[in-house]
Amino acid sequence: MKINVRYKNVIFALLMSLSLSFFISFILVSINFGFNNLFLSTWLKFWGQAFIFAFIGAYFFPKVIKKVLVKIVLEE
Repeated sequence: MKINVRYKNVIFALLMSLSLSFFISFILVSINFGFNNLFLSTWLKFWGQAFIFAFIGAYFFPKVIKKVLVKIVLEE
């Protein structure tokens, strides 16, 4: 399955936010709440919330960071 190149940034943000929110929420919930009978439901609740904010950040932050890098990186 090939996807049009114009959706590259959205697909990147989707995959990056899914993987990072999955990993980070799992680690933080396991550290803060431990592994108990409510772990899975607690983790999925927090993962869903984390994904929403991670997607927004993964979509918009690279654009802002690229603009900042242009100003601070010296090109030879």
